[in-house]
Amino acid sequence: MKILILNGPNLNLLGTREPEIYGHETLDDIAKGLEKRFPKVKFQFFQSNSEGELIDKLQQAEVEGAVFNPGAYSHYSYALYDCVRAVNYPVIEVHLSNIAARQQFRQTSVIAPACLGVVHGFGKKGYYLAVEALLEIADKDH
Repeated sequence: MKILILNGPNLNLLGTREPEIYGHETLDDIAKGLEKRFPKVKFQFFQSNSEGELIDKLQQAEVEGAVFNPGAYSHYSYALYDCVRAVNYPVIEVHLSNIAARQQFRQTSVIAPACLGVVHGFGKKGYYLAVEALLEIADKDH
């Protein structure tokens, strides 16, 4: 199975940006952990601070599913919402922190209704949970 791991703005700063909220691990650490835990999955990893590049990647990806941490775009990007609705594979939204316990403006994701599901508050384990869900769904479909 091919899965896209897509990360939005400021996630390139993981490990150094507010580690008390986002942890000390980098995106590279998360990628290595996913590859180690799921050796049969072919992952594509992509991060961008640009909304348009994230949309292009979602539209062009040849995958069976995606794990998407849209970062702050979660709260206001209707363009990403439209894109997730338009792709022909399931997308699971992931957040490292518990967005429901944070500032009011972070508590609502406009992208979530277009996604198969949302995982938040489990740090890097949220990526693992999302991949496990995609694998389980793929098994049921075949």
